Amino acid sequence: MNSKLIFFIILVGFLLFTPVLEAQNVKIQTVVIDAGHGGKDAGAVGKKSKEKEITLAVAKKTGEYIKKKYPDVKVIYTRTSDVFVELMERARIANRNNADVFISIHCNSVANSPKTGGVETFIMGDHRNSANLAVAKRENASILYESNVEENYGGFDPNSTEAYIAFSFIQSEFKQHSLKLAELVQSEMVNRAKRHDRGVQQAGFLVLYKTAMPSILVELGFISNPTEEAYMMSKDGQDVLASAIYRAFCTYKTNYEKDSVELQQEVSETPKQPEKPAVDKNVGIVYKVQFTTKNRPVDNPSSVYKNLRDVDYYEHNGMYKYTAGCFATKSEADAYLKEVVKQGYDGAFVVKFEDGVRK
Repeated sequence: MNSKLIFFIILVGFLLFTPVLEAQNVKIQTVVIDAGHGGKDAGAVGKKSKEKEITLAVAKKTGEYIKKKYPDVKVIYTRTSDVFVELMERARIANRNNADVFISIHCNSVANSPKTGGVETFIMGDHRNSANLAVAKRENASILYESNVEENYGGFDPNSTEAYIAFSFIQSEFKQHSLKLAELVQSEMVNRAKRHDRGVQQAGFLVLYKTAMPSILVELGFISNPTEEAYMMSKDGQDVLASAIYRAFCTYKTNYEKDSVELQQEVSETPKQPEKPAVDKNVGIVYKVQFTTKNRPVDNPSSVYKNLRDVDYYEHNGMYKYTAGCFATKSEADAYLKEVVKQGYDGAFVVKFEDGVRK
């Protein structure tokens, strides 16, 4: 592993990290819609159009649909005109506004393959194949237009395959919710908009990496395909694509709010069990539920994770791993694990400690 990559991995936690506060909102209150590229960054270029033009048109239409349906939902755009916005700033806009959902809109492209087409929706994750990696490289290349790349991204090279190894260290707090939204968007694009299905994918997009909420990136189609380019340029095509994203958002919002209300009712209606004597976490063998990993300690974790009990953390390989509960038996921990998963921590699991040390 070269020195620049090591430097990048170290800086991930210190220069780029924004503490994630898990929202406990019952309702979807704010959505950020990100029109990819802009200004000096044209994005992919077709025979008659530029990616930045199509993404802006579809982003604004999507926001208009949402505002008309839900006047109480705050719709925020990362840009509303042909201006350049840094990738990090796009994520910061969402984080500053405590957004509940982040939707980034893009157009795909592949050289010397005018027949390649279709829509695909991405979430933040590992690159499962070379095609996904190629898409991430192209979209992440926007940082080459930025003036402070070394400071903001720690020497990350969007064209280096090796650099993407760093993304394997990142665990998305909102992966399951992002996946649900991505699947809804993809379904609307295929079943209602009648676009060719390229599926829901994972890849390491910088614009998604820094967002502290469920986030997706939609590739509307291939601007390198003349037929799809014409469709994405047309008013009817843009209306249909924006409507597909909007309908998926509506379904996601309805399902999310229904699940949140039911979960709160379930928690409030659960009779309190007689309290057992406290287990000393530093003596003997105890079991806890590990539910998240951070690059640095979270301020006031008991308030941040207020729906979990006995929140604690331990350090391992420079990361801070957060646990909930402390039990004398694994069966008790397994039972509590189910409650933690219901709170949205789908990747939670039981861990064992002996005299305060993880085993």
